[in-house]
Amino acid sequence: MSASERVAVVWERGPVKGEIEVVYGRLASPDASFSLPATNGNRLLLEIGDARVSDGARATRVTVRATEHPFTFFLRDVSAEHPVYLPQFGAAVTAAGDERCYREIAGAVEGRGLRGELEAIESEPEESYESAVARTRDLQCPTWLGLGRDMRIFEFEVSRKEGYWGGILPRFHGRTVVVPECVDGKNLRYTFVLGRGAACEADMSRRLEDGCLPILRGGMDDGDVRYELTAFVTGETAPLRADTVRGTHYLVADGHAGGHMFTEEQRARYEELLPGELDREETVLHLRATATNTASVPRYAWFRKPCPDAGNVCATRHEPETGFGVFETGRVFTACRLNGRPMAELEAAVLVKPGESAAFEFVLPHRPVSRERVGKLAACDFDARLEECRAYWRGKLEAAAAVDLPERRVNEMVKAGLLHLDLVAYGLEPDGTLAPTIGWYAPIGSESTPIILFFESMGLHDIARRSIQFFLDKQHEDGFVQNFGGYMLETGCALNLIAEHFLYTRDVEWLRSVAPGAMKSVRYLTDWRRRNMRDDLRGRGYGMIDGKVADPEDPFHYFMNSGYAYLGLKRTAEWLALLDPDEAKTLAEEAEAFRRDIRAELAECMARSPVIPVGDGSWCPTAPPWAEATGASSMLSDGEPCFSHHTFACRDSLIGPLWLVFQQVVEPDEPMGEALLASHAVLHTLHNVAFSQPYYSRHDYAHLARGEVNAFLKTFYNGFSGLADRQTYTWWEHYFHASVHKTHEEGWFLMQIRWMLLMEKGTELRLLPGIPRAWLRNGRRVAFENMGSHFGAVSLRVESKLAGGTIEAGYSLTAGRLPEKLTLRIPHPEGLRATVVEGGTYDAGAETVEIAGPGAEGSVTLRW
Repeated sequence: MSASERVAVVWERGPVKGEIEVVYGRLASPDASFSLPATNGNRLLLEIGDARVSDGARATRVTVRATEHPFTFFLRDVSAEHPVYLPQFGAAVTAAGDERCYREIAGAVEGRGLRGELEAIESEPEESYESAVARTRDLQCPTWLGLGRDMRIFEFEVSRKEGYWGGILPRFHGRTVVVPECVDGKNLRYTFVLGRGAACEADMSRRLEDGCLPILRGGMDDGDVRYELTAFVTGETAPLRADTVRGTHYLVADGHAGGHMFTEEQRARYEELLPGELDREETVLHLRATATNTASVPRYAWFRKPCPDAGNVCATRHEPETGFGVFETGRVFTACRLNGRPMAELEAAVLVKPGESAAFEFVLPHRPVSRERVGKLAACDFDARLEECRAYWRGKLEAAAAVDLPERRVNEMVKAGLLHLDLVAYGLEPDGTLAPTIGWYAPIGSESTPIILFFESMGLHDIARRSIQFFLDKQHEDGFVQNFGGYMLETGCALNLIAEHFLYTRDVEWLRSVAPGAMKSVRYLTDWRRRNMRDDLRGRGYGMIDGKVADPEDPFHYFMNSGYAYLGLKRTAEWLALLDPDEAKTLAEEAEAFRRDIRAELAECMARSPVIPVGDGSWCPTAPPWAEATGASSMLSDGEPCFSHHTFACRDSLIGPLWLVFQQVVEPDEPMGEALLASHAVLHTLHNVAFSQPYYSRHDYAHLARGEVNAFLKTFYNGFSGLADRQTYTWWEHYFHASVHKTHEEGWFLMQIRWMLLMEKGTELRLLPGIPRAWLRNGRRVAFENMGSHFGAVSLRVESKLAGGTIEAGYSLTAGRLPEKLTLRIPHPEGLRATVVEGGTYDAGAETVEIAGPGAEGSVTLRW
């Protein structure tokens, strides 16, 4: 602690009035209130007693509560060398001995020619996968294989640690499988082996069939022998078709998911349904592996049957005459064939002639079954079942919007991603409620949101509707929606999803059917908000709702929580106007008052939160994740530990105030929005990607809404190249290998692509607002057909014919639901501006063509 410290606050112009507040210290002089006329140089000298200027928590904070632009700084941060320069406020703070005025400080800082973090990104060449992949992590993830709708999943493990294939973990979605043969409740897991085993090199590869289908193709080179495998899942007896997949009741699937929550009534219903859901035909994994000799002389190939992990199960035996793997209970867990005949032993070494192959096949039911049932499975035609599986998954793609992108990896990831989301949307076919799960976890209103929105975007409105019904079916009697881990934000999320579905479908009759449940949730939220309209909460969460929004046990007034509640109320008021105009008007007024309260609390938080330096030499305000806090949690202002989920940035970035831009509380272009983006870029990103669980951060949406394409693409490519499996496109939740097949992360990635292709802003439809320039190189095409939007189905085809000097576009919209304005962005690969534009009004700076009052069809041509 220092006896006293002196600093000077200078302004560009006066008059300036306000008060000085000091935390962890005291104001020695002047008086707390100040008033500077325009003629005195706009300089205020402060002396702070009992100052704490050492490193660590509880350092002295000084708030300059000016009437117009209040701000706070750490006293220890002030120096003449790097003054606290705040051009957005026309103010600066420097050492008391620094006699420079504001304009002199501004000239010195700006004269250095520095650039801020986001400014630097915008001036760089556009990011690409190739540039991102050179720096990001290469994470490999197990692959989930299954049927869709059915919670019986097979987790196919990579086995890179051992360096050979492979491991298979049957799952009831979030739970591993335990059968009577398991010892002490251990899970059932199988291993099989191709090749000689662990070696100094592990030359393995994996890929999804067609780059997207849930059919795993694997390869491994073991010296001169090339092993290739194919694995997929079907039902036990019936041919695999959409009409033969029954699925799992959503409540039973939910009960097998991590973190799920039931009311007493839901628990009782789950227990009632459970026996019938488990006591039926199994799903079955089929695998074929071939070992091909690439040498000029014979070589041996090695195989080991799938066998339960030692110590996890009772004794097993392998029958020579059938190739069955059998538990001592008599139940059979596999049937294996080698070169078309039952594989006699557990292991085999096979001499393969040059250019020839050995074939190894097995079937593996999800749980062990009788000899008779396995006998029928062993007799099935592998190729016929494989073709059934292909047709089944291709049929799901054909039912969705068609997307054709020139970047193969991204194009495949759109299709693979859609099927990954579908694979774990559990429920009874053909029209039962679906549980839109998020990896092995239960559905959460927040994390299921991008999954459902992408179903809507791909024209799968029925799948989206059935997924939204999950939240209505599990709604509490008082209107509260809570499905996961004590999270408190799902009610607003559910209301927003209802409103979104209506915006996509304009289904008024459906609205009438869900309105009673929606209005219960509305009343729950408004009552919750009113309980917090207390004077003692002014500046600490007045009019906001409280409660944890994610894993950290923070029962505070989170901006994210209130933002989702506001968005749900606002959107509900919009559609309610069709059913009850008077009540809609009242609700709209309530929502707007809610928005004002959130903004007022955010403004107060930003005023008392310490500013931080930005890369261009200026400083910008920060904001905490909840209204009671001061500054970003990661700055540790008051000494509360914040490290969680392997990062200091968890609360500030992943569940922080930047969500308010996505939730329409803060505009992306207004000063508060700019400050939130700027501080987030400095504190909480690397290559403009958030830490740990990066797809929780919505700075991606804010960038694109602001037209900052370079910043968006920096996030886009560095994000997925480092978190998704580069071969199979399966996603982790975190960088530290937590939670496989994480569809929440994949869902936001898919929504990023959706935003790249089309975004709505009120009555305006924006097409291609975020695509890379490289996608329009000569000969390339960007196209989609019948993508969902708030204006109905949208189709677009853009072809680059730059060899002849043109790029041509044609679009079609839904008649009767046309936007007031259509904006089409056509970025030239080299940044050139078009010389002739046909079909609309050209904005060369924005590289867009604007069509006012577009018809249902139209075309645009740009010439260079």
